[in-house]
Amino acid sequence: MTNSFSEKLGQGGFGAVYKGKMRDGFLVAVKILMDSRSSPEEFINEVVSISRTSHVNVITLLGFCYEGKRRALVFEYMPNGSLDKFLYSGRALHTSSSLEWKILYQIAIGIARGLEYLHRGCNTRILHFDIKPQNILLDQDFIPKISDFGLAKLCHRQGSAVSTLGMRGTAGFIAPEVVFRNLGRVSHKSDVYSYGMLVLEMVGVRDPAMKVSNSSEMYFPEWIYRDMEPGKDLKLPMNVTEEEEVLARKMIFVSLWCIQTSPSDRPPIAKVIEMLEGSFVSLQMPPKPVLIQQADRSEMYFEGMVYRHLDPDKGVQLGGITPEEEEEIARKMIIVSIWCIQVNPSDRPSMSKAIEMLEGSLETTEAFFVFSISIAKKF
Repeated sequence: MTNSFSEKLGQGGFGAVYKGKMRDGFLVAVKILMDSRSSPEEFINEVVSISRTSHVNVITLLGFCYEGKRRALVFEYMPNGSLDKFLYSGRALHTSSSLEWKILYQIAIGIARGLEYLHRGCNTRILHFDIKPQNILLDQDFIPKISDFGLAKLCHRQGSAVSTLGMRGTAGFIAPEVVFRNLGRVSHKSDVYSYGMLVLEMVGVRDPAMKVSNSSEMYFPEWIYRDMEPGKDLKLPMNVTEEEEVLARKMIFVSLWCIQTSPSDRPPIAKVIEMLEGSFVSLQMPPKPVLIQQADRSEMYFEGMVYRHLDPDKGVQLGGITPEEEEEIARKMIIVSIWCIQVNPSDRPSMSKAIEMLEGSLETTEAFFVFSISIAKKF
């Protein structure tokens, strides 16, 4: 079928995708999952999720193989590949895109319709949780298909909130409430957030490889909002028509609504489609998303409060009454974990060293902690 895996279409975190041909000449894409990267649960999850779907904007699963350690998924073949190859070829807001604005606009609407189907059209609601350009495939007519359901979660149609246990995603697309639990429940609105970030990249106002001055810009580059103010030049290509500029502004407006900090402030995906297909003049300027206070922004990666709780003059604040022996165990675990999350990889211990610290005495571990404190003050 794959001619000895001679034609690779792409490579992802969980495996590679190859072009294949059935005996009748029908072209397919075969996704081979690597044993070390993909768990059996993720494979079954993807099969179960996709097998429940049937929509023009969702990839079609034609078959699968699960034999011993060999796992493969067979999909319909998408000749234009994934959306990212049209977005990340050095394109920025001031340069021309390899796709026309009308095509980008239709792709945005198609992705939204696919999400609406997953959220509302299936017997069991499917939350994707990994909407990004690499997971949007394009057929010969540039009709988008949502793919890669390895991180998807199923929930009843009556509800939308899901457990965040073990939840992962892609930096720059994952909704803030997945990281900051106090911002709201993880739900279908988390997909809406990812969709908004995706559309910003489609328009070209957000570059995932761009250096940012602070961690908050991972969630929202504030300069986008300034360029959308009345009277400001959007800095689109010189040959852009008035109609194309309206499409670009509409896509940006809608995406800004999608990336609101609070999930309750984001529109459902059905409303997103309505706004995209409606008149631009009817759209209201979305409020500027305010993720978190400046002092808290670094805590997405490092909770500084942990160090304060480990102050030598204070007890570990575990809540409730904790025996001294258990507090020492907790203190040791926290100190070792702090070493493991150092910003510079070279400062992190090997796993064998982590085991040595966990199994050693608290006094020895706390000797390392003195140095950790000095590092923490640099955050």
